[in-house]
Amino acid sequence: MRQNLFILISAIVIVLVACSGSNNGVKNVMPAAAPAKSAKSAKSAKSLSLAAQVGQQMFFDRTLSGSGKMACATCHDPKFAYGPPNDLAVQLGGPTLTDGGARAVPSLRYKENTPAYADLLDNPDGISVPGPGGGFNWDGRANSLVEQAKIPLMDPHEMANTRPADVVAKIRTSTYAPLFLQAFGSTAFANTDAAFTNATAALQAFQLEDVSFHPYNSKFDLYAGNKIGGTLTVAESRGLNVFSDPKTGNCASCHYQGAGLNGSSALFTDFSYEAISVPRNPAIPANSDPAYFDMGVCGTIRTDHLPISTDAPNPFCGMFKAPSMRNVATRTTFFHNGVMHSLQQVIQFYNTRDTIPQIWYPTVGGVAKRVNDKNFPTYGLIKTQYVGGKVQKYNDLKAAYRTNIDTQLPLDGRAAGSAPPMSDQNVADLICFLGTLSDDYDPAKTPTSATCAN
Repeated sequence: MRQNLFILISAIVIVLVACSGSNNGVKNVMPAAAPAKSAKSAKSAKSLSLAAQVGQQMFFDRTLSGSGKMACATCHDPKFAYGPPNDLAVQLGGPTLTDGGARAVPSLRYKENTPAYADLLDNPDGISVPGPGGGFNWDGRANSLVEQAKIPLMDPHEMANTRPADVVAKIRTSTYAPLFLQAFGSTAFANTDAAFTNATAALQAFQLEDVSFHPYNSKFDLYAGNKIGGTLTVAESRGLNVFSDPKTGNCASCHYQGAGLNGSSALFTDFSYEAISVPRNPAIPANSDPAYFDMGVCGTIRTDHLPISTDAPNPFCGMFKAPSMRNVATRTTFFHNGVMHSLQQVIQFYNTRDTIPQIWYPTVGGVAKRVNDKNFPTYGLIKTQYVGGKVQKYNDLKAAYRTNIDTQLPLDGRAAGSAPPMSDQNVADLICFLGTLSDDYDPAKTPTSATCAN
């Protein structure tokens, strides 16, 4: 996929820059925080900078929202690896906490080495050709944690402030206002714009300095560091092989497990963007409009890579960021639109999207069976088996952009009804391995499940 994108993007990147004024090619990498041995509790306030202490207070402050009931931690709960605390496809926010957003909430862990977005970002594996990569959010529209923090504070469906001045006014009257002045100067509230930027810089400082955002203390970290307790079981080892094998799982092609930038431990992402066309999610309010399509890097939320005209060729359409696989086994909501809710379902989607598309996408014109065949898979999104009709494959991506869909294994476009690339044992082993990426592993207290023992 990156090979084709390299050719396409090289041909249009000048046009895009001219049209959008985007600052492509910038690769500002944030400083890496030192890996810590434990993240069972947040780093003590005394060991955080003044700015990070302000950010810590802000992160848990519900009064900073328009509703007065939503903090950063409401959606990015530290008890859930700084991800959502529930299985909702999109979290509820806005002035009355009843507005559904457009995308699922990602984890805020392991963001410290994320480079700024670039249309042609070098791949950390040193092999793949450059392609779209880096940045924050599912579409990379923020180039730093400072920029990212501004988005939820102002989004009408999230914390729902109408102006940056609203946020600054709330901080000015907070219990930590004196700390803000200590961190940013006695006149820090004099200029509203500067104060708002300092506030988001404080949130960035908290995320960079507090070890709970990047503990590097999973079973895999013990394994990679040859430490006691880091021995993988036979099943977990097989799962690692599936993860890395380009002929089966091929997960490493986007979720690179080698050493990260600045010498950090493996991040299990290469910061790349791919179009895989996960099924449309009717639980997202915006999707009630059949004309609405969330196309990732090319819109509609991101605006600097929009198609030149309706349905005009654009290699960025349908592309979303490949997130880190760390703590993926603790999640209950997956993909940018939160359409799937189990790790097995996600892996089987990769495995059978092309071979059994009727369990992922709706069928039109067929006749529903009263009783499904015994071999009809139960892990798919579609629970009813149909005879005849047409499967509406790739139903959340405009037809004009389906040539952008990735064709790497296991999503290689193989014929429906053919054998999938992964066996059931491969899938089970891969799930076992992904479980080793969960933080706060204690070999003395965390027994290996019977399924993953051998």
